[in-house]
Amino acid sequence: MKSVVDQRLQTITERIAERSRDSRKEYMTRIERARQAGVTRKQLSCGNLAHGFAACSSDSKKRLIGDDAPNFAIVSAYNEMLSAHQPYHTYPEIIREAAHELGAEVQFAGGVPAMCDGVTQGQDGMELSLLSRDVIAMSTAIALSHNMFDGIFCLGVCDKIVPGLLMGALSFGHLPTIFVPAGPMETGLSNADKAKTRQLYSEGKVGRDELLESESKSYHSAGTCTFYGTANSNQMLMEIMGLHLPGSSFVNPGLPLRDALTRAAVEKLNDGTQADQLAPLANVISVKTIVNGMVGLLATGGSTNHSIHMIAMAKAAGIEIDWQDLSDLSSIVPLLCRIYPNGNADINHFHAAGGVPFLVQELLKAGLLHEDVRTVFGEGLQAYTQEPFLLDGVVQWRPCPAESLDSNILRPSCDPFSPEGGMALLKGGMGRAVIKISAVKEQHRKVTAPAIVFNDQDELGRKFERGELERDFIAVIRYQGPKANGMPELHKLTPVLGVLQDRGFKVALVTDGRMSGASGKVPAAIHLSPEALDGGIISVVRDGDVIALDADAGTLELLVDDKALSQRIRAVPDLTDNNDGMGRELFTKLRSLIGSAEDGASVF
Repeated sequence: MKSVVDQRLQTITERIAERSRDSRKEYMTRIERARQAGVTRKQLSCGNLAHGFAACSSDSKKRLIGDDAPNFAIVSAYNEMLSAHQPYHTYPEIIREAAHELGAEVQFAGGVPAMCDGVTQGQDGMELSLLSRDVIAMSTAIALSHNMFDGIFCLGVCDKIVPGLLMGALSFGHLPTIFVPAGPMETGLSNADKAKTRQLYSEGKVGRDELLESESKSYHSAGTCTFYGTANSNQMLMEIMGLHLPGSSFVNPGLPLRDALTRAAVEKLNDGTQADQLAPLANVISVKTIVNGMVGLLATGGSTNHSIHMIAMAKAAGIEIDWQDLSDLSSIVPLLCRIYPNGNADINHFHAAGGVPFLVQELLKAGLLHEDVRTVFGEGLQAYTQEPFLLDGVVQWRPCPAESLDSNILRPSCDPFSPEGGMALLKGGMGRAVIKISAVKEQHRKVTAPAIVFNDQDELGRKFERGELERDFIAVIRYQGPKANGMPELHKLTPVLGVLQDRGFKVALVTDGRMSGASGKVPAAIHLSPEALDGGIISVVRDGDVIALDADAGTLELLVDDKALSQRIRAVPDLTDNNDGMGRELFTKLRSLIGSAEDGASVF
């Protein structure tokens, strides 16, 4: 049954399409040139081709010499340090074996860097994190540039990796592409207990041994971290945007169904390529697909990092979106999920309650998704209301439950947790910023208080330890933008500000930096643009200036007379340390080229 699209959604979609008319046409013209030029081995000279299959088996060489057998590229973010990516160690052989059974070929085309924000939080290496997304995009392009391939398997899960893979693959949008997930680790220590221990540690009530024990029980095995941060937001996005197989995002590693879904992805890519049925990536990523992704992000209370990544991914497909689009969608998209930090449940509980298939079903019912899109599974999003099962070793799909199996985690569209989504745009004299409100209680969404200004997050931590923050205030953390230091996540701020809020103080945060994808209960105006190093108003804020943050009204004002502001001199702190150590010196020139957060914080 075809759903009727909500007129408000249609209006926003048409606005984006009109804004993107020229850039989308330019992108599609470029992709059409690549398609017409022909793909893969047919264009290579004998010397080119000999190099391309020199290390292959004799049987593989025979297939690659001919024109009938498709050759698929694997671009993988596998490494042993990221729990989410460690399962990918076995994927190439699973994919290769399945492809050979179908008469197809597979080559591991290249690996892309994959750093873990959980390891680098609060460390110098975190300043490379956001920039790594564009490096991953370029690495993906290099892997595919040998022109040997008829289709692409993208293997990636976490924060900057999936956006980077998609951005790179979109430069090869004439090829069909499937993203293959690895799944979340099984549930460990509850998120509520983990958060409680972190807060007790920040108050000095437990020591490092207790904190490490708590963290180790939370992050304990292969798979994504189980909270709903950027990594799991990525997986939801790839599914609702039709780049995963239906219902495949949150099947745990090591389960027979997990490997069977990987083999099914091979069959789908092969069948579609052979029959010329599977849409090339450029046709899957349309304006409607991007809108569907934003809707899914808002309906689930997803990571604020995607207010940057969605813009960059869309731009790679010639589609122009901005924070106003996200904010306008948030006003019409209901919040249907409560997953930590927007609740106590983890991603496994969400999946068990109905997961992405139930979410898609309910959003389609409400007319808040475009059903008429192309996906890696075929035409239309209706197929994504199905969930996979393993029957006699073969994956089969069945309709998802008609009702949520746990309404404390996942709700129908007629009975949401909130009538609006979890993200909003703040505008005013201080610039434009994003705020995630899905986990912020109503009484904390309006804060008017004096500013306390810091040039890095460690300054705030030291002031807290000295007992100098026992009052109402708005923390202003500046020179944390893309150009200043690569825009690291300011993860250390969450427990400290949470403690002060629990003590009864009215506190908030304003920053040109990022917060963790797991940021929660404290109101935080983040990604403030223009950033301090670009001359943003945040650069001249002083201690004691009164700031008014109103998440409900969507305003962020500095209550200082314009004349007084105009007389202030911007004093840029010494930022030379940002250019040295942990490889940061290699990224100095990239930082000088990077765009604003609302422009996707990209060098492209």
